[in-house]
Amino acid sequence: MARIAGVNIPTNKRVIIALQYIHGIGPKKAEEICEKVHIPAQRRVAELTDAEVLQIRETIDRDYMVEGDLRRDVAMNIKRLMDLGCYRGLRHRRQLPVRGQRTHTNARTRKGKAKPIAGKKK
Repeated sequence: MARIAGVNIPTNKRVIIALQYIHGIGPKKAEEICEKVHIPAQRRVAELTDAEVLQIRETIDRDYMVEGDLRRDVAMNIKRLMDLGCYRGLRHRRQLPVRGQRTHTNARTRKGKAKPIAGKKK
């Protein structure tokens, strides 16, 4: 099992798919990494040599922000918005949808389970 950026990536999957298990690497970035390291798209993680795994690890460390650093950066951006008191920050603070979605109905993922209102009839 290869360990890249603090994540154990699955051995039986193709390299492009396995790299996407790392937070911050999607299909496009996984493809870019494979091109930089000169690994064919059909290669599986189990078939990689130690040198190739090391090359992938170094490429990710050098060129991309992933895992803990990325999570910290996103959290700091949200905290900055909340401290500024801008509209997006207020929406984050109240745990409501940030990007203009309606909240009269729906928005249950963000608002949580519906709370009954006492004494309300149809």
